[in-house]
Amino acid sequence: MAKGYWIARVDVTDPDGYKQYVAANAEAFAKYDAKFLVRGGRFEAPEGSPRARNVVIEFKDYETALACYHSPEYARALAFRLNAGIADLLVIEGYDAP
Repeated sequence: MAKGYWIARVDVTDPDGYKQYVAANAEAFAKYDAKFLVRGGRFEAPEGSPRARNVVIEFKDYETALACYHSPEYARALAFRLNAGIADLLVIEGYDAP
């Protein structure tokens, strides 16, 4: 079965506000059984325009990844992030490599 993923690239503009976002998003991520595969860390951007923070989150399927994003739990968290950073976010369907 295809998994669902969030791929996010973020420039944090308000570290205190972003901490509030991280604390608040835990409720949605727990409810939808999200698994962080990448959360920050070193990177190189040989192409394109990078952002300072990169995150990859795995969900059991694409529908669950979308449901999490559109949930009231995530909406509460998102209100903090909208004022704390600039982000690009994809919700994408993917497959485990054989």
